Amino acid sequence: MKLGLFLLAAGHHAAGWQYPGAESGTENIDLVIRMARAAERAKFDMVFFGDRLLTSADAHPSMITRPDPLAILAALSMVTTRIGLAATASTTYSEPFNLARALATVDKLSHGRAAWNIVTTFADGSVNFNRSRHPDHAERYAIADEFVSVVKGLWQSWDADPYVQDQARGVYIDMTKMHALNHQGRHFSVAGPLNVTNSEQGHPVLIQAGSSGPGQALAARHAEVVFTAQQDLESAVAFANGLLRQVTDAGRDPRHCLIMPGLMPIVGATEAEAHEKLALLQSFTDQSNALAILSEQLAIDVSGYALDQPLPPLSTDILVHSRSALLTRLARERGLTLRQLYHLVASARGHQIVVGTAAQIADHMIEWVASGAADGFNIMPAYFPSGFEDFTREVVPILQARGAFREDYTGQTLREHLELPMPIGDTR
Repeated sequence: MKLGLFLLAAGHHAAGWQYPGAESGTENIDLVIRMARAAERAKFDMVFFGDRLLTSADAHPSMITRPDPLAILAALSMVTTRIGLAATASTTYSEPFNLARALATVDKLSHGRAAWNIVTTFADGSVNFNRSRHPDHAERYAIADEFVSVVKGLWQSWDADPYVQDQARGVYIDMTKMHALNHQGRHFSVAGPLNVTNSEQGHPVLIQAGSSGPGQALAARHAEVVFTAQQDLESAVAFANGLLRQVTDAGRDPRHCLIMPGLMPIVGATEAEAHEKLALLQSFTDQSNALAILSEQLAIDVSGYALDQPLPPLSTDILVHSRSALLTRLARERGLTLRQLYHLVASARGHQIVVGTAAQIADHMIEWVASGAADGFNIMPAYFPSGFEDFTREVVPILQARGAFREDYTGQTLREHLELPMPIGDTR
């Protein structure tokens, strides 16, 4: 089983920062370092950071302020030694050369522990990037496919061991090991080569977050890890089987595409205590804030709808987005009112919440992996630090005792942790 820590320092629950004893603040680097080190002590594969390119007063508390995740990875590379470091970056509002260079730099600083979570940016960020409009869903994924191909090409700019540094002959670097890209495409023109050589793992691991049709197609071509929101075992197995068929059709080995759904664990000494913790969090939830979060997830303003009535029919245009489709399906299948739906979204934004004892949570995770629904999980604590500490102290030892999770690292790089091969074309 693979485990990541999805680190939102104010907590993944919208009211997590209000939980008794919680520490918060997305800009609280001391807390971020402590949690990354705690994840490393627990032998997690990686720590994972999302991103948001705009802000608003009614945003999720953990998303109002969002420092640059790549800068955070650079800082963490200096205070950790084994855990993988994953950051989100947008293909819609970035440039391939700059992003390839920044990610390669973190990969070098960390000695091969970096990963890039590829997103196309669901929310309209055009207002901050001198763009006349936000591209539609299909266009964003067309841009993303070319963007990722360019970045991967730039990461092949150097063969292994290019440095000669022969003072007697005056040869610093073997220029025959440097290769230009000379890409000319519909969206990008990038000559290369990249001015950063490769790390011990070749290049950063590629993660993709998006479960729509175009998102799955992008993952099938490029992703080595897929971060997804899945609510029930049957749907998760169907998603995994469908995605891995596409990976095979793309000419790739399906074993080299790992599926890691998000999971919010609420751990209690008893099941009742765990439910009391969740109930306390729900009691803190601000209605207007939760409705704003739900509106963003659904891509439609629901603030004027009746709270204790079912979700009204939504436009089919909205349902092309995977999260909108997921939440709409949940509301229909479970007969949820808008109030119930906004509580669910305020909790984990559509990801699964598992409430119970440590043994019950471990059982759930092991069942999902054994059923082929997941290769592991991106753990999303409702609050920090104790929400994560409960998991590492209580659940991880059970997973280890049952042979489901490692007791120690056996490799140095993130690829080694995830049992992924070196990138095609790497010569080291």
